[in-house]
Amino acid sequence: MKGLWWVGRRLLTIAAQLLMVSVAIFAVLHLTPGKPEQILLGTQPSTPAALEAIRAKYHLNEPLVDQYWLWLQKAAHLDFGRSIQTGQTVTGVIGERLPVTLFLAVYALALVVLVAVPLGLVAGVRTGTVVDRIVTTITTVGFSAPAFAVGIASLYVFGVTLGWFPVYGSGDGFVDRAWHLSLPAGTLALTVIALIARQARASAIKVSDQDFMTFAMARGLPRHQVWGRYLLRNSSLPIATSIGLVLGYFLTGAVIVEQTFALPGIGSVILSSISTKDLPMVQGLGLLAALFVLLANLLADFSYTILDPRLRREMFA
Repeated sequence: MKGLWWVGRRLLTIAAQLLMVSVAIFAVLHLTPGKPEQILLGTQPSTPAALEAIRAKYHLNEPLVDQYWLWLQKAAHLDFGRSIQTGQTVTGVIGERLPVTLFLAVYALALVVLVAVPLGLVAGVRTGTVVDRIVTTITTVGFSAPAFAVGIASLYVFGVTLGWFPVYGSGDGFVDRAWHLSLPAGTLALTVIALIARQARASAIKVSDQDFMTFAMARGLPRHQVWGRYLLRNSSLPIATSIGLVLGYFLTGAVIVEQTFALPGIGSVILSSISTKDLPMVQGLGLLAALFVLLANLLADFSYTILDPRLRREMFA
């Protein structure tokens, strides 16, 4: 019962936060320089009749609060209007572009978990050794490498010179898409791998100094059991927090990588919408980005109950 109450309370919190974000987005867009009707008119001829038609269509003659309420009612039914650039519905454009961005984000996150966590744990357990210094050096280089530079270099080396991966396109089907998105996912994950590896190393060092680790080793338990049951589990909570934030970043911050690899994802739509002041598209994408971040944090919090039995008992008792 406690678990259902916790989930319901978190969902209500997310709904309230989305409402506040929508108010901020709506207000900021209407405070930007330039009249909204001129922006919404786009490339159409700016005649008095056309401007008046735009004002009537988007209720621009009404008070700002009434405009927001009308927009919110439509947004609650997933109707964010039509893009000024293409004339397509905002939800239609998002539906076309979102699968590529989701696949790229999940792929990059899998690389982070599979590479960064083991590297950080090994470096933390063997602190001060050659292995620790190598991992620290690699993560320092990875953390300081610009994403666009890494993307261009990986395209040239692995795509053009060696021909291991495609240099354009997002692929069709799971295997083909994973092959096409390997270089973008690796580029997106590189900096975050360095960040999570450092987080895992710090957590491992802290846990390794605990008495229960000493007792586990003294009992003669196998190394893999000590690392899996004691070290990894007790180091996982701060790592899970970081990974939750990383997932939100991957879903909303992959703009540079998608531009570098010319991927038909959300990133290119964000850039073009902001540069052309495509108000309906910016509003829809802004809410989508906020929803991604909030849900990623919710998943991170929920993972605590899986990793820590004490929290699980407290929540579901």
